[in-house]
Amino acid sequence: MKYLVAVRALCEFTAKHGDLDLRFTPSPSAQEGMAGHALVASRRGGAYEAEVSLEGEYKTLRVRGRADGYDPEHNQLEEVKTFRGDLHAMADNRRNLHWAQLKIYGWLLCESRKLQDINLTLVYFDVASTQETPLTEHFSAASLKEYFETQCERFLAWADQELAHRQARDAALARLAFPHPTFRPGQRELAEAVYRTAQAGTCLMAQAPTGIGKTIGTVFPLLKAVPKKQLDKLFFLAAKTPGRKLALDALDRIKGSAGTHEQPLPLRVLELVARDKACEHPGKACHGDACPLAKGFYDRLPLARSAAVKHAATHGTLDKSALRELALAHHVCPYYLSQELVTWSDVVVGDYNYYFDTSALLHGQTAGNQWRVSVLVDEAHNLVERARKMYSATLDQAELQQVHATAPRAVKGALERLNRSLNELQQPQQAADEHYRVYPELPASFLKVLGQALTQVTDFLLANPTRMDGALQDFYFEALHFSRMADAFGEHSLFDVTLLQDNGSNENSGSVFGGQVTLGAGAGQSCAVLNIRNVVPAPFLAPRFAAAQSTALFSATLSPQNYYADTLGLPAGTVWSDVQSPFLAEQLRVSAVSDVSTRFQDRDDSLSPIVDLMARQYDAKPGNYLAFLSSYDYLQKLVKLFRQRYPHIPAWEQTRGMEETARDAFLARFTPASKGIGFAVLGGSFAEGIDLPGDRLIGAFIATLGLPQVNPVNEQIRERMGANFGAAQSYDYTYLYPGLQKVVQAAGRVIRTTSDQGVVYLMDDRFTRPEIQNLLPGWWEVSRVRARHKQTSVV
Repeated sequence: MKYLVAVRALCEFTAKHGDLDLRFTPSPSAQEGMAGHALVASRRGGAYEAEVSLEGEYKTLRVRGRADGYDPEHNQLEEVKTFRGDLHAMADNRRNLHWAQLKIYGWLLCESRKLQDINLTLVYFDVASTQETPLTEHFSAASLKEYFETQCERFLAWADQELAHRQARDAALARLAFPHPTFRPGQRELAEAVYRTAQAGTCLMAQAPTGIGKTIGTVFPLLKAVPKKQLDKLFFLAAKTPGRKLALDALDRIKGSAGTHEQPLPLRVLELVARDKACEHPGKACHGDACPLAKGFYDRLPLARSAAVKHAATHGTLDKSALRELALAHHVCPYYLSQELVTWSDVVVGDYNYYFDTSALLHGQTAGNQWRVSVLVDEAHNLVERARKMYSATLDQAELQQVHATAPRAVKGALERLNRSLNELQQPQQAADEHYRVYPELPASFLKVLGQALTQVTDFLLANPTRMDGALQDFYFEALHFSRMADAFGEHSLFDVTLLQDNGSNENSGSVFGGQVTLGAGAGQSCAVLNIRNVVPAPFLAPRFAAAQSTALFSATLSPQNYYADTLGLPAGTVWSDVQSPFLAEQLRVSAVSDVSTRFQDRDDSLSPIVDLMARQYDAKPGNYLAFLSSYDYLQKLVKLFRQRYPHIPAWEQTRGMEETARDAFLARFTPASKGIGFAVLGGSFAEGIDLPGDRLIGAFIATLGLPQVNPVNEQIRERMGANFGAAQSYDYTYLYPGLQKVVQAAGRVIRTTSDQGVVYLMDDRFTRPEIQNLLPGWWEVSRVRARHKQTSVV
């Protein structure tokens, strides 16, 4: 059996040396990179071969990759690298890596076509100017073969170890048994659906109720599918930190049950965390002259990498704490060590953005290394909103003016021209006295000025790579993202401009400060906020689903399936599985309150009957309850009245901007012995992803349908939904389905096991409508009650 390695992975293992150097290097986007490669290919002759697949062997290694292009007329193999800025500023170790890749490709081509020699050309393509800088060298096939074999020899011992690990892993996973004596009700059905779709190489949408063990019910069957499908990696993607924790716990449980003390299950599990949570020196730049953990990073990486693999084999998961300990022991950066270890891991647990974002690490490595991967998307109902944020962008004129006030002289002119362009852009709205306007497309004149400003700031930052100017860089990256989303603008998104009035209190508004005129529209004028709002992320996500061998999206709330399939861009043939609930209607009494309205105009009138109903339920059955409201303002009014009227009932509430310690304290009040009511906002951190089984939570009051606010932005989103999916779907896709998904998630906190008992009050008259009740879980039996009737039945 041969160990398969991508050219990129081989060279990164053998040819990377020196410092980790992430001085300002504005990398082209994936779209710019693909466009650059396509443009270079289009400039070549008719005999030019683009995207040349190559493969070769050395001892137990099989090396494969895809060279960018070959010109047989000139016997020239090209590798195209897109970049921005000054090519001379590119770090030597980066350029050496490019040559290493090209020389490997050169030998593979010489071997496959029986060539005696070849011209190798690195083509550096500037995405801003579209100019090419070719660097060409002539090599004999013999010299390239020697280079290839040298690199392979350096990798061979590691490859033999990796091949042994792969064989042991697959053999162990083929024998893997479920880590519990039996499946929970519904869990086997879910596991079988995941396994079948993994074997078929298709996509699965699985709606499964909370409390059945969805995490282990999806991870286990996918691990079982690894040997037959020859999968390289599994990606478990979570919306929030608790989802990652559940996945890591499930994997630890599987490893613990399948292995022994002498022979642990050979499965390497890696957790990816955000850079700001892993950084040891947050005030330092990521290069060897600033950060001690970046100095000589690649020289110390081999020992750190070996130690990490050994830890995974003997001690378990490479989670955040384990990685930090290993990294600091070898004096390397924990965050970038985790990124390097993706290549050598079997299961990677991380946030959605690592696979679905514009420059996602896991998707980029999957494509670059030609990995066979399967993807699990936890709590997938969150992916619509999260993906919208990934592919939306904002440009704020007020931020531009603040940056200009402290910006270096070299870029002030560019920022001033950008500000003038924004002033011109908002003039039609000012003349029409419009606070908000949607435009059918982005104005070309503004985009031209924006591009020029970005070029000038790019040049400055490249010329001053060690300069620490956080405000300028933050604005630059926001503007760059805006520019990229503008290039991808289409029917899936909105472009709008909001004018915010300047009250004249800003000291920078049209004033002279430090001898220079600072930007500003002047007192009483307005600043523009430009938004590209992604409404339908499907066009961006569809290629990500296509890149995986299989994908399983699972959640307790994925109904109706057409809404999620349409907005997420799931492939044709996606399998739908609605796992039957293991819970009985007798376990959960669901009551729709028919004489209360929580519509905005009725909220003040709703306060009194709601607090009375809550108190009656509590007095009839004291215990722990959660109350969910549509906003903090509504919550605060309700809590104030509740405490005034019923001071004997303990009450605590979620607050705006709650820190993690405060959130933990909020949840800590829900104990088997405690009693009281916690007030929270629907859709917030306590409305999903928390587990309060048994007497820790016995009921929920939900005083909202969760519908997004009717405002100009949401009405424009509704129109765009209608344009994409038909007018009949526009209201439901914009308001109804997203709202009720939050309601069902919140209610799902009450019943967590088959022995739980509880109550849910849906406090709005609209919950009594058949069309609303049809969207609630099928196992619920909803009765109708009145809040104001003194004899309201409570349990």
